[in-house]
Amino acid sequence: MAADRVLSQEEIDGVFRTLQGQAQEDPAAAAQTYDFRRPDRIAKDQLRAIHLLHENFARSLSSSLSAFLRAYVAVNLVSVEQLSFLEFSQCLPSPSCIIALSMRPYDGNSLLEINPTLVFPILEMLLGGSGKQGLKVSREITEIEQAILETVYRIILNDLRNAWQAVTPIDFALESHETEPQMLQILAPNEAVVAVSMEARIGDNTGMMNIGIPSIIVKMLRQKFDQQWSMRRSHSTVSDQERMLKLVRASKIWLDLRLQGQTMRVDELLRLEPGQVLTFDHPVNKPINLMMNGRVKYKGLPTAIGQKRAVEFGKEHIELEYAPIKDYKMAASG
Repeated sequence: MAADRVLSQEEIDGVFRTLQGQAQEDPAAAAQTYDFRRPDRIAKDQLRAIHLLHENFARSLSSSLSAFLRAYVAVNLVSVEQLSFLEFSQCLPSPSCIIALSMRPYDGNSLLEINPTLVFPILEMLLGGSGKQGLKVSREITEIEQAILETVYRIILNDLRNAWQAVTPIDFALESHETEPQMLQILAPNEAVVAVSMEARIGDNTGMMNIGIPSIIVKMLRQKFDQQWSMRRSHSTVSDQERMLKLVRASKIWLDLRLQGQTMRVDELLRLEPGQVLTFDHPVNKPINLMMNGRVKYKGLPTAIGQKRAVEFGKEHIELEYAPIKDYKMAASG
């Protein structure tokens, strides 16, 4: 048995040749390229936080635009990624509605772009049209149309400020308009931006809305994002849960026990005389609905505790106040 475990010289040479072959492999084959023109790249967990932040922004903007335009508007977040400013500007349609935004108290500018497939239906609705039919317009926006869209811009920027308020207060404000992406000079071509793409649907019209935020500003806010997640984790501690339960226990809930019986017309109800009795066609062993703030939450059986009626849920009894058994039948009064 010991001789079977001894390797031959050929097997030993084969093992050494294999190890030498692995050692002679080019180490550059396993290396990953690094673009030194993008020094402002941010971590993936921060991108996920920005993704969640703009999901809330999309939901809020859907409600705000629907109320303002008096039409159903659906806004959905499509992607959040890092690009160079050159790549981001090349992805924008030409012509388009492009707005440079200041980000006080931080230095630098961000970018808001709204596709013409969205801008012109919104203009039509603001000027009294329906905006439901698909419009295909490929011209630049005039100064008058820009002035009409000022209110829409304020609504978008207000919701964007509120969304970022969870991380840090940023006052997004309109600085300038542009129609051609090639004319943008607010950032260097190689500077990294966080590109946020959202899809908006208004009637039969669907278009994209893009936001570009300098990555260097987002990177500066890394500590703010970390504080946001630590605060969320601390809110789920046992002490906070006990405190919330203590607050909820003191609240009052309206309980309504209903017996589903026969119905009658109003004229029959008006003809009732004193002494007549209304009976409920409800068997004793039939479950009764217990309404909690107007909604059916439980089903129980009628019972009695002393001289009062009650309802039983398993082994628990709920006493019905001011309801003695002798008044079980409703006596009509004049």
